[in-house]
Amino acid sequence: ETEKLRKTGVDLHPQTNNANHHTREISLTRLIVRRGQPFKLTLNLRQPFNASIQPLHISAATGKRPTEKQGTLSFFGVPDVVKRSPSAKAVWKVELDKGSSTVTGNLILTITPPADTPIGEYTMTVKHRDQEMVLAKPVVLFNPWCPDDWVYLKDENEINEYVMNEQGIIYRGSSTYIGSCNWDFGQFEDNMVDICLRMLDLNPKYMKDPGDDVSARCNPIYVSRVVSAMINSVDDSGVLEGNWSGSYPNGVSPSHWTGSYAILKRWFDTGSYPVKYGQCWVYAGVMCSVMRLLGFPCRVVTNFESAHDNDRNLTIDVYHADYGVRETPSPDSIWNFHVWVEAWMRRPDLAKDGKYDGWQVLDPTPQEKSQGVYCCGPAPVVAILNGETDLKYDTPFVFAEVNADCIDWLVSDEFSVKKKSNNEIVGQNISTKSVGSNKRMNITDSYKYREGGKIKLIITFKLDKIKLYLSRGKLLCSSCNTKWEECKYKGLR
Repeated sequence: ETEKLRKTGVDLHPQTNNANHHTREISLTRLIVRRGQPFKLTLNLRQPFNASIQPLHISAATGKRPTEKQGTLSFFGVPDVVKRSPSAKAVWKVELDKGSSTVTGNLILTITPPADTPIGEYTMTVKHRDQEMVLAKPVVLFNPWCPDDWVYLKDENEINEYVMNEQGIIYRGSSTYIGSCNWDFGQFEDNMVDICLRMLDLNPKYMKDPGDDVSARCNPIYVSRVVSAMINSVDDSGVLEGNWSGSYPNGVSPSHWTGSYAILKRWFDTGSYPVKYGQCWVYAGVMCSVMRLLGFPCRVVTNFESAHDNDRNLTIDVYHADYGVRETPSPDSIWNFHVWVEAWMRRPDLAKDGKYDGWQVLDPTPQEKSQGVYCCGPAPVVAILNGETDLKYDTPFVFAEVNADCIDWLVSDEFSVKKKSNNEIVGQNISTKSVGSNKRMNITDSYKYREGGKIKLIITFKLDKIKLYLSRGKLLCSSCNTKWEECKYKGLR
């Protein structure tokens, strides 16, 4: 495509642009840029250029039905006298570089996609006089180097680790014996851009409303939820099929995978047919690869003694039978370890002061539905730390994974009696790879306060096991996340 455009007078300078945009590892021939950052291209009109008489009109469009109002279509030009909608969002900019020669029509254009433009592949067209042609088809990604992008990360060493590093470590085992395995994220391998863009285009929200979905890709919060849902195949054309049975017919045992690319390439090459099989660390490893390719700072995190709070009451209930009474099965469970990812982003949807910005938990392993879909997050780690489980998305579930109380119940013919409660079992040695080294970093303190530190207030009622917790000075019910004075369960005390 580059050679074809060169013959019509366009040079996209992909090597230079991609080097400046930290996408050279992805491609040396395809133009891949990051939003909020300028890139240059050369347009040779082969005739003199007079901006005041015959201006240059440029458009950039993405998605099936692009509109200015949705930020998926932008009109701009030299000079910028282009008519655009009053409701236009994410307007691109162009400047004529000083090195241009208007006499010969050799124009060096500096083009900047705004920091809030939707990510994806764009078609840029240019119109001059009566001639119109395709100027370029750049792929635009999130930009963790740009302060105006919601995924901005200030520390260069952390960007190198969480965006650019293709090699990682995933921790497994138990809290008393922590093992590790090397993982090849391979986010810059061949076709990874097309693989990740297909993943976005196959998500059910795109199928329902392509225009609205592509428009929402300006928002890393939205995109991260889509990726979380698409890594598993439970209710969509996702990448991985889970299997915890110990038998893996017509597929690969989860423990045999050593990297993401083989999985993603197989999914892509087979027409998006789910790859068999995955478990939590495989789901997390694959998601981390996709997120890093798209431009998210992302890391894999392991929680040892991880609770699965099925009934969302912030307790893990284990029932023991009295003599002659059948044991009551419990939907709750504690896993030796569970693996998810954290992605770095701002959360202005939760607070304007940046209180909830930073690491967000995202979990692609299909455990519970979130808004009708098997996905989880982004849940702010700082909200989990402070027990603020009234916040979206899925914060109560993640909070329980690291903080749930374990309660043993003795079941008899007539009643259940609580035998013992332990709030120190769940959430041990929460671990991730260190920045710039292969050492394990314990990040438990970012999820929960140490014993003797800040204490969350929890009140348990014996009859209905309703729990209250103190959140931002409000006493809330864990069952319905409403103020206790407004709670529908209040009368059951």
